Amino acid sequence: MGQTRFNFMRYGKATLTLSAVLVVLSLISLGVRGLNLGIDFTGGTLLERQLGRPATADDVRQVLGSAALAELDLAGAVIQPLDDPHDVLIRTRPLSNEEIDRVDTALRQAFEGVEILRTELVGPVIGAELVRRALLAVVLAAVGILIYVSLRFEFRFAVAAVVALLHDAIIATGVVSALGVEVNSPFIAAILTVIGYSLNATIVIFDRVRENLQVRKGESLAELLNRSLNETLARTVHTSATTLLVVVTLFVFGGSTLRDFVLVLLVGLLVGTYSSMMVSNPFWWLWKEREERRRGEASPAPAR
Repeated sequence: MGQTRFNFMRYGKATLTLSAVLVVLSLISLGVRGLNLGIDFTGGTLLERQLGRPATADDVRQVLGSAALAELDLAGAVIQPLDDPHDVLIRTRPLSNEEIDRVDTALRQAFEGVEILRTELVGPVIGAELVRRALLAVVLAAVGILIYVSLRFEFRFAVAAVVALLHDAIIATGVVSALGVEVNSPFIAAILTVIGYSLNATIVIFDRVRENLQVRKGESLAELLNRSLNETLARTVHTSATTLLVVVTLFVFGGSTLRDFVLVLLVGLLVGTYSSMMVSNPFWWLWKEREERRRGEASPAPAR
């Protein structure tokens, strides 16, 4: 890809406005609809079973969604195949002993027998611990980013990077809320992955901005940012395209077990690529430009 000459900052204020609207809509969805919390957060029943023949997660899901178990509402169950192809771990809403017996009967009929390896009740305290650790991870990541980017670049770059990360996490979570996707521990991993990807893309661009600032000669800040974004555009597009190809492949062929996790990655990848270019940079530009304007107004007028 040759050197492009797009005027990105021409749309900087518009993209910041669009991002603010998306963040507000995401927060409204979270406030009104909330999140569809899964067993990791709400508690439930854990069933570890050895089946009479090898089975995939989709095979087990078909049995749980069959007419015989329809009234049990097991559509949200998390099914995890284990090392032995005969073994499967099923996490679902709290079930009574009678309901567990019905599940075992259905599995026995479908897979030529079933052996009970483990049955446990998982309390919601595990979910509270996951939430606490996730929030702590995000806070520590934001503080670490502020310190690292401030030392390597400047404080304004650090704040702009954190704004972009929060933007990505809020919008990705808002999409999950709006679509009613079930939220379990893989969701936390996906959000942290999105944050890492977005930060990496933002730092690459900021590094070029810093280099260009050191040799700035008569350019306005908007012109300098446009040049920096155009110089890194090929790298941004190639990285995003190759990553997007892998994520879309997983979404299409990864099966239902991975689909919710990959959906968060897919939304986060798109939003993160956008924010690394059109949120963090315009945010820094407007802040920096305002400071330079204030310094210019505070400087004494030259004597005539």
